[in-house]
Amino acid sequence: MLDDLDRRLLALLRADARRPVAKLATELGVSRATVSARIDRLVRDGVILGFTILTRPAEGEESVQAVTMVEVDGKHAEAVIRRLNGFPEIRALSTTNGRWDLVAEIEAPTLKAFDDLLRAIRQIDGISASETSILLGARKATRPRP
Repeated sequence: MLDDLDRRLLALLRADARRPVAKLATELGVSRATVSARIDRLVRDGVILGFTILTRPAEGEESVQAVTMVEVDGKHAEAVIRRLNGFPEIRALSTTNGRWDLVAEIEAPTLKAFDDLLRAIRQIDGISASETSILLGARKATRPRP
């Protein structure tokens, strides 16, 4: 089970996985040994699946942004959320009501990386269905004036 310190550590690592342990410890207000032990446990427990870098897309190439809706078997919800939180491409993960249990906001550097991510998500035990929509372009919402 993740506690507040684990969640804060994961958030810092998501922002910069190369941040030194000493800096993480200072920002979290704990010792370096505590940070190292937490990272080791999160890796061992499968919460952190790996460390990666994000690169700037090649000239003329844009990252792939998408929204994935996920249906979860009820008894696996916490495990699925932990696994999904381990993917650096998942920028936000929200629970929701209705047909879908979770909504993941995704950004992958390339179409291949996006495809690999979707394949990995589909293989997570406890996910019974998913639906993904690639975001093609931003449009400003028009709202009627009061």
